[in-house]
Amino acid sequence: MKTIADLGDLRGKRVLVRSDLNVPLDGETITDDGRIRASVPTIKSLSEAGARVVVCAHLGRPKGSPDPRYSLRPVAARLGELLGQDVTFVEETVGQVAASAVAGLGDGDVALLENLRFNAGETSKDEGERGEFADALATLADAYVSDGFGVVHRKQASVYDIATRVPAALGGLVQAEVDVLRRLTEDPARPYAVVLGGAKVSDKLGVIDNLLGTADRLIIGGGMVFTFLKAQGHEVGKSLLEEDQLDTVREYLERAKRDGVEIVLPTDVVAATEFSADADHEVVAADAIPADRMGLDIGPESGTAFAEKLRDCRTVFWNGPMGAFEMAPYAAGTKAVAAALVEATKGGALTVVGGGDSAAAVRQLGFADSDFGHISTGGGASLEYLEGKELPGLSIHEEKN
Repeated sequence: MKTIADLGDLRGKRVLVRSDLNVPLDGETITDDGRIRASVPTIKSLSEAGARVVVCAHLGRPKGSPDPRYSLRPVAARLGELLGQDVTFVEETVGQVAASAVAGLGDGDVALLENLRFNAGETSKDEGERGEFADALATLADAYVSDGFGVVHRKQASVYDIATRVPAALGGLVQAEVDVLRRLTEDPARPYAVVLGGAKVSDKLGVIDNLLGTADRLIIGGGMVFTFLKAQGHEVGKSLLEEDQLDTVREYLERAKRDGVEIVLPTDVVAATEFSADADHEVVAADAIPADRMGLDIGPESGTAFAEKLRDCRTVFWNGPMGAFEMAPYAAGTKAVAAALVEATKGGALTVVGGGDSAAAVRQLGFADSDFGHISTGGGASLEYLEGKELPGLSIHEEKN
């Protein structure tokens, strides 16, 4: 797949960069700028090469029309601060305003277009409608750089179709993500542990299925663990449970035992009377959750055990928090796993935090990105890669070569 170096001299060229700037907002306040910071190196390198950089991205899920709640204006301001230069915010994505703004850029200048998803063509399932939007984007560009790993699993106009219309290459962020994921799937250093959390087993079915043939250990926490505990015959009280996945989970447990893959489940949990930081909560055995309580975190014994299971690992992939980390009483399990990954990193292991809630959790709990081997910017894209699925935003670049 082509890289930016393959595009040649970009001085004076308009380069459309698809970044992932889908950051959490509280009103107009960015609460986690990790994705913006991850996007800076590619944008900066293009600017320093004299390109006229036109950044495009989405924010949230507007319904194909402008919605001020999802404007990228606050992102443009933060991007400018991180780049150390002014970033022109363009109040539309395509059209006369956008064309005029891009025409006014000088060498090294940077502009950010308004939210791509304000145009229905961006996410349309209709190839014609999507293609028309890609054509409009192409009028703003002499070259295209795909640098939003968090969207490469989407067949969308700014991810897939645009790459067929102008010279295209992968940016440094996407290259780094793919390199790390290849290390997780192609002869990983062993022992190889995968830590999975988050709310639902159904969100992780494909990755569990695929990793049962790759990983040495699967360590399970978060809301999804209660479906595993129920599949083993334990009562889980009012905890999150996907009854329609019980048979699938039982099959996974049997396969793991047959194939020598160790599945590690918590032995204790923090159980509360309701989903609230103020609710009465206590640590109980994982196989004795009271009927009137719900599990909201792994317990301290389990946090210690999980850390011990990670101690000798040479490769660790983690996706999904161990509990409702947003609330202090239920954050200890996630913090214990994060701390164990930090120690594994210091010991020379490849540690990968799989984006989304996991990345938000480690930052909220006070860890730095540099504490880990790699923090992915794409939770869903990472999981689909590990499932072995084809990612349209990558495959289109393979086809072009």
